[in-house]
Amino acid sequence: MAPTQQTLTAERILEATEEVLRRHGPAKATVVDVARALGVSHGSVYRHFRTKAALREAVTKRWLDRTTAVLADITADAGRDPEARLRAWCAALFAAKRRKAGADPELFATYSVLVGESGQVVSEHITELTAQLTRIVRAGAEAGTFAVADPAVAARALFQATGRFHDPCYAGEWELPGVEAEFEAVLDLVVRGLRAGRPRAVPAPAPPP
Repeated sequence: MAPTQQTLTAERILEATEEVLRRHGPAKATVVDVARALGVSHGSVYRHFRTKAALREAVTKRWLDRTTAVLADITADAGRDPEARLRAWCAALFAAKRRKAGADPELFATYSVLVGESGQVVSEHITELTAQLTRIVRAGAEAGTFAVADPAVAARALFQATGRFHDPCYAGEWELPGVEAEFEAVLDLVVRGLRAGRPRAVPAPAPPP
């Protein structure tokens, strides 16, 4: 067995696949291209990923998991109060998506195509993100910071309300002037909606003399 085959791992295959996708795009990239980049036979690649679809799903999951890992660290940071954690989480998600779209637009466009193909992978990614949000919102409810009856419902609503700042279909708007201020305004609005305490009653108008 050749040395390259002895050290071939799933991670190496995924790294090579990402480079092949960057060069050729999702329409033209093949398993043969990936094998050639690694100096192995395409059969060696198939021993790790049984189909081309499985390989594309795995590389898409790897790409999405990079963001999930960063957000997981914020979610677990009990040193911050829940509102600060929530704001940091939303800001980190927006920053990660903007960075991916701006630093490597060709690869971002490629992954946008792959995400459209990988419904199960994307569904699991969104489930994990909303689960992280749920943990933060629940911590806020337990601390008396947030007044929510169901943290999971509130987390899903928050995720959907901020969609313009993390859904790839809005990537073209992420570098427009004023987008940061718009993000902060939306975040302020949803955080106020979560905070504990009833709204102050508006005094009734005085009766006419």
